[in-house]
Amino acid sequence: MSAADTRVGAGASTPDRAGIVLVALILVAAVANLNLSVANVALPDIGKAFDSSQVTLNLIAVGYSLGLAASVLYLGALGDRYGRKMMLVLGTALAIPMSLLAAFAPSDEVLFVARVGGGLAAGMAYPTTLALITALWFGPGRTKSIALWSALGGAIAALGPLVSGALLTQFDWGSVFLITLPLAVVALVMAFLFVPSHVNETSDAVDNLGGILSVVLVGALILAINFAPVPNETALVVGLALIAVAALGAFFIRQRRAANPLYDLNIAGRRIFWVAAGAGIIVFGSLMAAMFVSQQYLQNVNGYSTLQAGAAILPAALVMVVVAPRSAKLVEARGARFTLLCGYVFLFAAFLWMLLLWKEGASYWQIAVAYIFIGAGVGLAGTPASHSLTGSVPVTRAGMASGTADLQRDLGGAVMQSIFGALLTAGYAASVSSQIAASDKSITDSTQAALTKSFASAEAVAGQHPEYSSAIISGAKVAFLQGDDWAYAAGVIAIVLGAVLVFFMFPKHDEERRLLAEYHAQDTASAGA
Repeated sequence: MSAADTRVGAGASTPDRAGIVLVALILVAAVANLNLSVANVALPDIGKAFDSSQVTLNLIAVGYSLGLAASVLYLGALGDRYGRKMMLVLGTALAIPMSLLAAFAPSDEVLFVARVGGGLAAGMAYPTTLALITALWFGPGRTKSIALWSALGGAIAALGPLVSGALLTQFDWGSVFLITLPLAVVALVMAFLFVPSHVNETSDAVDNLGGILSVVLVGALILAINFAPVPNETALVVGLALIAVAALGAFFIRQRRAANPLYDLNIAGRRIFWVAAGAGIIVFGSLMAAMFVSQQYLQNVNGYSTLQAGAAILPAALVMVVVAPRSAKLVEARGARFTLLCGYVFLFAAFLWMLLLWKEGASYWQIAVAYIFIGAGVGLAGTPASHSLTGSVPVTRAGMASGTADLQRDLGGAVMQSIFGALLTAGYAASVSSQIAASDKSITDSTQAALTKSFASAEAVAGQHPEYSSAIISGAKVAFLQGDDWAYAAGVIAIVLGAVLVFFMFPKHDEERRLLAEYHAQDTASAGA
């Protein structure tokens, strides 16, 4: 990376120094990315340890994304105002005790709380990494840095299940939450020593009311989706949904009236910005939701060990690392719209492949092809989705852009993971109920409740009734496959909707460059006024 590629600012004025800073920022992001994915491969073991329902397992899986997505806008704004480096260091430091609490949680409820707490820690550190990249680099140097940040982040998240699977062959489920501890310590030291302070930060007051409303909005929305398939929880779901709608309305009104809004709706209304935000939510949400369901499918239905299930994801990680740098070149040569659409083609192929071919006994090549498609899709689409956000805002609002880029990953991941989890839960329960209704055997209410609770509970029932064990496990596999088919079908629909949005609403290359130049002129004039 040449000196011309870096923005001269506190502590990052030479190529070597800039490279060290970028490594530090990627390591901090790696802590968050790794924590996002380590729980997935351990979900079957966690379910057995606590006899957890499928809903509880969904919440544990989504808890980290929930904490991160709910807080990222507010904490990103606090970093813009009070110091991005401070938020970076505090968040990385807080990740350490949250990981320890998760590893030694005495119940699945405490584990969920620890996951949310870890997400809040990431909400301090993760958005700051992209905000600092935006503040320290410009032009092709920024595009390359974002490509590395995006590719390595996605690859590390994909490698999480592999490392987790290896640990679970020797240790219990809690070991997966200790993976990030050494990485967090190294990242903390490097961030403290090398990341510059107070680069292009703002002195504007923070919209604290808007921040609180954003936390309530995202938190209520995610919880409502997760509890939607739970019997007898209609009042809770409706209440959470009403809270989310009320918070959305209040947030919108507040942002229109606040002197220094948390989320500048005029900037958010820029076509490049809002289309890229929506497109990225679907791209990154697809990655996280697919990993969430597929890990359970590989272990529950195909009988993979934790190590085998984790290793199965390797093609996605490798392809992501290879494709993302080429995505940066494609963005520069053909524009973000073309590159995004290329990514969507691969993601559509992945979900359609999983829907049609991921059945009981599917061979590994059938598994690997879907992961290759996912890696190519996210590798291609991730860079333009993030680059378009950061390129269409003034550098003083880098926290807003990076917060939105993080929302692409975390809100997208939380929403799509929650939707997939709700569909998986509903499809599984519906299939088990229909199998029970068609059975001539007398089944008690308590046994029926256990069978419909989750795959892990069905396994426990099978262990208690060895004479029916084979039939119970076979039925549970059929039920799980029905549930994951519902989830993959939702993924296909989401990908099509995202592709339509990009095709019709995102500007072509020449128009994109014209609009970016127009935005820059507006921001320069506004700053000089």
